[in-house]
Amino acid sequence: MKVAKITNTEFTAMVQAAANKLNKNADFINSLNVFPVPDGDTGTNMSLSMASGYKYVNKDVSDNVGNLANALAKGLLMGARGNSGVILSQIFRGVSKSTEGKQTLSAQDLADAFVAGTETAYKSVMKPTEGTILTVVRMAAQAGKKTAATTNDVIAVMDAIYQNAERALKKTPDLLPVLKQVGVVDSGGQGLVFVLEAFDDVLNGRTEAQSDERQPNDAELNQLINAADQSVQSKLNPEDIIYGYCTQIMVRIGKGREVDRKFDYQTFYDYLAKLGDSLLVVNDEDIVKVHVHTEHPGKVLAWGQEFGDLATVKVDNMRLQQETIIENDEEAADSQAETPVTAATENKPVSDTAVISVSSGEGLNKLFKSLGVTYIVNGGQTMNPSTEDIVNAINQTHAKRAIILPNNKNIFLAAEQAAKVAEIETVIVHSKTISQGITAMLGFNPEDSLLDNQKAMEDNLPTVKSGQVTTAIRDTQINGFSIKKDQYMGIVDGKIVTIGDDLVTTATEMVKKMLDDDSEAITVIWGAGANKGLADQVEAAVSTMADDLEVEVHEGDQPVYPFLISVE
Repeated sequence: MKVAKITNTEFTAMVQAAANKLNKNADFINSLNVFPVPDGDTGTNMSLSMASGYKYVNKDVSDNVGNLANALAKGLLMGARGNSGVILSQIFRGVSKSTEGKQTLSAQDLADAFVAGTETAYKSVMKPTEGTILTVVRMAAQAGKKTAATTNDVIAVMDAIYQNAERALKKTPDLLPVLKQVGVVDSGGQGLVFVLEAFDDVLNGRTEAQSDERQPNDAELNQLINAADQSVQSKLNPEDIIYGYCTQIMVRIGKGREVDRKFDYQTFYDYLAKLGDSLLVVNDEDIVKVHVHTEHPGKVLAWGQEFGDLATVKVDNMRLQQETIIENDEEAADSQAETPVTAATENKPVSDTAVISVSSGEGLNKLFKSLGVTYIVNGGQTMNPSTEDIVNAINQTHAKRAIILPNNKNIFLAAEQAAKVAEIETVIVHSKTISQGITAMLGFNPEDSLLDNQKAMEDNLPTVKSGQVTTAIRDTQINGFSIKKDQYMGIVDGKIVTIGDDLVTTATEMVKKMLDDDSEAITVIWGAGANKGLADQVEAAVSTMADDLEVEVHEGDQPVYPFLISVE
């Protein structure tokens, strides 16, 4: 079969298929994490980014492929999460520029688009690294360009692009030694291969686009973000909310007394789709998780029980939430002239400069607020916020200027994109860890200029060493360590420095490697997987390591890492 052009119908189906394929394979992509830590998020980031792209395309009624490509680029940009999501958005930003004004795409147009996408992606990264998604898109584009010189068949060009992307992916371990050491291919490159495979499948007629009901929507994109953030920006009348109950359940498949059905994803999904909107259903062999907005939460619970017992249940009255938000906003507006609104209670600045910090965990959020942070964007490891999330946070501060603390290097690119599109002047303090973010805040002065604050906060970053303790999710060998699944690992500034079978011992050994003659203060923040008693044991052990050491202990409630420990 030979095809001379890609129309709006094919283009929309290609994007839809890519969103579906990334959604289905997100966990696999996450598993390609180089470090065996339970925070792999590349698959999640790319899936949610592409879902946002499809949402924008699906809303565009144009029959012009160039317009649809522009919608895709915009949706990807606003939904971009993590470095992989941002780079994916930049690839299609280049595609959009190349296809601007084109009604349909010829074989040459398709090849040119990926060449342009490659150029834009490389320019978006300060120090491009080979053996990553960049290598995959570059080699794929080269193959497409070469093929387009010999044929006007768009299928042949797309075949070449996809097949060479697969070849490039297999070469990533040869270009990036750490990948070969661990025995994985680049996760971002794998995500892009899935996208190109979906494109190729559609053009070759190997897949049928699924119904729009199966596509991720606004609620799916924000499902792992604090529920309050979903509606705080809206002035929606509570009575205009069609489905009033945000209902979330987790079902243990095949367990419980009420089970009378064998789990089938499509059957399970289709019934829930009739009960409301903003539906998300994610499952593995043992668990199915549901998020849906509905008027009948009881029916959702009952349906879940037909397939297994309910491990968790959460039902929020969104109309009541919206009423409270509106009341609080009105009260704040009425009292603002007489009573200054504090940043710690209303997420609004007491100065013209707002500080937006990315954080996950109630304790950490309180700690940042106590240091002067204006607004918390919920996220971090396992769930990077999108460009749009950060932009919305900036808008919510109502400030004249803003500073972003990413607290994770995988959020840098999304933060940079947010700073570019924000309506107010915004800068980034490049904090790679929570510990760096906390230290940066010690340099913040609300009376100083934006650039003076940025410099003072950036200058504080090198003064702190950041340690993290977590558990290994698989056996691996890396950096001279032979690590077994479920062992504890001490990671200092991105490098594994110790492993062990006991949490307190591993944390203590990690601190030993962090100390030097200039060390004065240690901060221990405990989260999921630890408790106050274990934190006290760590405090007692490290207090004896050197004279005049000051040790502070805080409850952070952070996921993934039982201990975050800083040394200054």
